[in-house]
Amino acid sequence: MKKTHCIVTTLALTAVLLTSSLHADSIELKTDSTSIDRNQKYMPQSYANMLETATPAVVSVHTARIVRVSGSRGLSPEEELLRRFFGAPAPNYDQNTEPQERKTPQGIGSGVLISEDGYIITNNHVVSNERGQDADEVLVRINDGQEFEATIVGRDPRTDVAILKVEAEGLHAIQIADSDNIKVGDVVFAIGNPMGVGLTVTQGIVSATNRDIGIYGDDGYESFIQTDASINPGNSGGALIDTQGRLIGVNSAILSQSGGNIGIGFAIPSNLSINIAKQLVETGEVKRGFLGVSISDLTPDLAEAFEIEETKGVLINDVEEDSAADEGGLERGDVVVRIDGKPANTSNEFRIRVGHTPPGTSIQLDVVRNGKTISLELNVGTASGRFAMSANELLEGVEVSTIDEDQAKKYRIPLNITGLLINSVSPDSPYARHLGEGMVLMEVNDSEITTIKEARDFLKTGVNKLYIFNRGRTGYLPIRVE
Repeated sequence: MKKTHCIVTTLALTAVLLTSSLHADSIELKTDSTSIDRNQKYMPQSYANMLETATPAVVSVHTARIVRVSGSRGLSPEEELLRRFFGAPAPNYDQNTEPQERKTPQGIGSGVLISEDGYIITNNHVVSNERGQDADEVLVRINDGQEFEATIVGRDPRTDVAILKVEAEGLHAIQIADSDNIKVGDVVFAIGNPMGVGLTVTQGIVSATNRDIGIYGDDGYESFIQTDASINPGNSGGALIDTQGRLIGVNSAILSQSGGNIGIGFAIPSNLSINIAKQLVETGEVKRGFLGVSISDLTPDLAEAFEIEETKGVLINDVEEDSAADEGGLERGDVVVRIDGKPANTSNEFRIRVGHTPPGTSIQLDVVRNGKTISLELNVGTASGRFAMSANELLEGVEVSTIDEDQAKKYRIPLNITGLLINSVSPDSPYARHLGEGMVLMEVNDSEITTIKEARDFLKTGVNKLYIFNRGRTGYLPIRVE
């Protein structure tokens, strides 16, 4: 069975939340939107000069957790590493002491300097644990040997992007390329800190673009660059660069049965990651546009059934009443073929483009309806509204659906139980402590529910009373909605 791995070198796992309120008005980035020259007659014999310019912008990221411990018999390898990187004091082994706080290494990853004043882009999973909480302490080591404590400015689990800040000036920032210009076959280099051995460069090509491998779940936003450049644990958050030394992606995951490199690596495109980075720096949060639609890919069979000549597009399966899509004139059965003039080939591409459209702005959709192509202008829903959620999202990070026969068997739901089944709860959802997969929401504020629309209509701001079925028992559960 194939497995997908996030590629941070993990030494320990724990959970203590660290929140940062650090935000800035703007961030200065070195960008270059020109394409590489693909018509060179001769390939260069060495990329050393280019790499000497790019590699100083890639850093090592070391994370630690705070634990309460008592005396021990000796220093473990992890404690030795802790003493080297974080300056932890040696424990007192001469006598039994009261439990005290101590820093324990959590993981090793990589990052990329994107501004001269110390902003660093990396992966969310590099600076968080399995429970989706911040590392207690983050140390950044630059290639010239300097070390800095870093602040976590913000994290976005849905794209696996995180932003760190170190207090320094005049740092070597990488130049950023337009990742929309890359093509399969372009030569690329992966730079990072694999296995904690130190700065390492590997070479390969772009194997594919717009890959969606499902690593972040149904509410994730994935459009990976796939590469065969060697990527291993510890490379997470490192740079994928082109032959001009420009950032085209942030290394994030590998596909492997063993956990080591087999030539299938994935990077978050620079356009996507930098978009998220700017929002985290400038506002402290990521605001995504949503339309309030249920969508799927247009398959050849569906195209034939709808009697349209298009072979690629996005089929609108449902439109939420009073949503941005509804107000903009989008209808069930429409096939979206272009968004803002660019082809809409897959539902994932469509979802990402809408998601990265600032809420409150407009987009133009070219749709095929009843054999004719028409243009619609829609105002994207605001991030704070109910249509900031996907079609199946009842509460932030809580995906629900009606109950089918297979689900009833899987979760042992009796025939007399009706309502909405919770299919998934994101680890970073504010409701993760109270709601879980397999629960059935039967009533909202004493009203029976059978559809997501009914549940949304009955929810109110403040404390809500949910009547649920969970593991053979029914009962009430209070949920506060802000």
